Order: sequence, then C-alpha cells, then structure tokens
Amino acid sequence: MSANSDSIKSVDAPAFQWQFILPQYWLIWLGAAVLYLLLWLPFPCIRILGKGFGQLIKLIAPKRVDIARQNIALCFPKWSEEKVNKVFKANLDRTGMALFETGMGWWWPEWRVKKHFHVEGFEDVQKVLDSGRGIFGLALHNVNLEFACRGIGYTHQIIAFYRKHNNPLMDYLQYHGRNRSNKYMVHKRNSKAFIQAMDQGELCIYMPDQDYGAKQSIFVPFGGVEQTATTTGTLMFASRTNAVPYLLTPQYTSSGYKIKFTSALDYLGDPENAEEALTRLNEELLTLVEEQPESYLWMHKRFKSRPANAPESLYK
Repeated sequence: MSANSDSIKSVDAPAFQWQFILPQYWLIWLGAAVLYLLLWLPFPCIRILGKGFGQLIKLIAPKRVDIARQNIALCFPKWSEEKVNKVFKANLDRTGMALFETGMGWWWPEWRVKKHFHVEGFEDVQKVLDSGRGIFGLALHNVNLEFACRGIGYTHQIIAFYRKHNNPLMDYLQYHGRNRSNKYMVHKRNSKAFIQAMDQGELCIYMPDQDYGAKQSIFVPFGGVEQTATTTGTLMFASRTNAVPYLLTPQYTSSGYKIKFTSALDYLGDPENAEEALTRLNEELLTLVEEQPESYLWMHKRFKSRPANAPESLYK
C-alpha cells in the first residue's frame, strides 16, 4: 500500500478475519474486553491497578524482574544498594502500569488522551518542520512510550517502524491501536522507506538505546558498562537524510504524561567518527534516564551482546 503520492511503502493495515471469532482467540478477546472496561475507571484508580499488576509481574516473570535489577546495578555502579532497590521497586510499579498505558494508547478517546498528555520543547522542532526538513526523533525507551506515541500524534503525526505481532488477532489490535492518531508505519526492515519519510519532511521516531545484536553495533560505554552494544543504525539514518536529529523522552507528570524534546544533535551526521558520536549519544541518553530512572525499560537485556574480547554474559 502506498503511504502517499511519492509511493513510500507503508505497512498494510491488517484486516479483520472471520477466524478471530474461533475459540482459539477467545482468551485474547476476554483479556482485551476486561482491560478496555478497566480503562474507563478514573485515572488515579488505573494507576493503583498498575502498581498491583507490577507486583504480579514478580510472580509471572521472575527472570525479567531479575534482569531489571541487574541492569540498574550495572548501569549505576556508584549507587548504593538502597538506591538501586528503591528505583527497582518503583520500576516494577511503572512496568505494571505499562499494560494499562498500552490499552490507554490503543483505546482511550481523543479527549482523554489530550487531558493527560502534553508535549514539551516542540517549538524548535516545529520550526524545522515548517522549513521543510524532517525530524529524526531518537526516543528513550521508557515503559510509557506506547501511550506517548499515541499522544504526540495530536501535536504532530509521526511515522515509526512496525514489528508485526506473531498472533494475528494481537497484530490486528496492535496495528489499529497504534495508528489511531499517527500517519503510518513502515516495516522494521524497510530502512529505505524510513529515510524517504524523513527526506519528505516527516517526524520519524527511532529507538537508539536497545541491543540489536553485535553485528549491527559497536561497543561503547553506557553507564557502568564500558562495552555496550550500541546500534550503528542511528548514524546510518542521520548521515543518509537531511532530517535533524532530536532526542526525546516520554515522562510521567503529576497529572499524566509528556514527551520532552531536547536540543538538536549536530554530531550524528559523520559516520567516520562513529565511536565518538555514539559514546556522546549514550551519555546524553543516560542523562535522560537519570531524570526518571524508574521509568526506563530495565527488563530488556540491554547488555546481552558482548564483544569478542569480553564474551562472558553479564546476566549470570
């Protein structure tokens, strides 16, 4: 399907299938229905439910919980054990809330999203967009990113990569939920379409802080881990488009959420200085993590890939 007149290939919207009414999908429908109904509760009540689900995560995903604690300790080796535990416990609450934030992003009506969400620091970004240049948005992967991406669409529609869900019904719900306030999505491996979108003046969102494997990365410091696999895709996109790179971070507020845009990153366009550029980027990412460390996606194996000269796993 063509996303616009210039024929950027977007992800085709999955259609409803009659098979979705079969018994094999009933549990998904039941779970979605229960979540949908809970999302009509007052927002403070939803936050209480999120904390409760965070405690449940300790029982249903103990390995991921251990990974979160280990990641925090690895990333901030100078922190006291007391502070590590405090951030870890708060992160469980925020991770539990992420289930509800996903539902909020997919199904909340427009008026309710706008009530609990705002964008900070967009004035300079808008000037770039008004000039005809695109924005290469480098998003910190906080656990509330799903809801934040829905919210930002009411300030300016975004384009992002899309990873198809293995379950067809979940893929149907996920796609249509994510695309409610935004422009379109491109397949996670369609880098050409992502570059074309930025060159056409779009606001595109990319996550530079995940472990995409050693082959697509170089090893530079991230917090206390001196050799952290850091994707070179960031430099590839920055050097092949005229878009302006901006860091952005989804954060919690007393009344809900915000996405905060920081200053433009003018050092990512030169792939010849990859190590220096990605080291500096990781430093800036870590500064944003430290603003709300309990909100970061610590359950992801950020330090899974190891360099050849230090192959031992950090998750033993």
